[in-house]
Amino acid sequence: MNIQTRKPGAVAEVDEDTPLVTAVLTGDATAEDLESVRRHASVYVYETPVRLWHWINAAAILVLIVTGWLIANPPPTMQIGEAANQFVFGYIRFAHFAAAMIMTAGFFGRIYWAFMGNHHSKQMFRLPILNRHWWSEVFFEIRWYLLLEKEPKKYIGHNPLAQLAMFFFMTLGLSFMIVSGFALYAEGSGQGSLPDILLGWVIPLVGSSQTLHGLHQLGMWAIVVFVMIHIYVAVREDIMSRQSIVSTMISGHRTFKDDRRD
Repeated sequence: MNIQTRKPGAVAEVDEDTPLVTAVLTGDATAEDLESVRRHASVYVYETPVRLWHWINAAAILVLIVTGWLIANPPPTMQIGEAANQFVFGYIRFAHFAAAMIMTAGFFGRIYWAFMGNHHSKQMFRLPILNRHWWSEVFFEIRWYLLLEKEPKKYIGHNPLAQLAMFFFMTLGLSFMIVSGFALYAEGSGQGSLPDILLGWVIPLVGSSQTLHGLHQLGMWAIVVFVMIHIYVAVREDIMSRQSIVSTMISGHRTFKDDRRD
């Protein structure tokens, strides 16, 4: 195989039967070592803005879940002193609002990068619902997760089922949580405030503040379930699938465990 210098993102043409040039460079490399090197190819998938958004968004969601639970279920004060001299609940609310604003800013940044980034960055925002092959892949992934398929398929970006989940729980889910959360925030900001001008119409639309509170909490639990499944699937696929999962969202590179195309 000839090692060719190429631009980032370009795919080099190689002869699978030709020994690697690295055999000359690593004198103790065995045939098994070289076969492993040949198989472990990688593709740059997730650009830096996407990876930064993923981890910042994950941290913000964690803070929002914890503080949201405490806001809905206020803890008793554990400090000795007058309640007027304490600000425990105020700090909880502040952390919740700050995390919400960070998540919102990050989400708009993620939307921007869907237009500016590579084609993988667009997956979360659009579904090829008219593509029959895509739907067949969705059902294949369901069977794979239910252990009804013997071997998984290879994907460079999100697999179709993950794309579907990301669209509903992240794209639509975060949109709902942002709108409903800032609508509740607008209620406390007062009539005529900027949040009230932008989203003051949401509470009358659903009927009452209490109804919106309930919907917002249901949205939180939906995201909690998604996060649990997401972590389980990511670890499971890192072990059982034919490509890297967790490390890909750190380095941006998808590494494959075999060189078969199917």
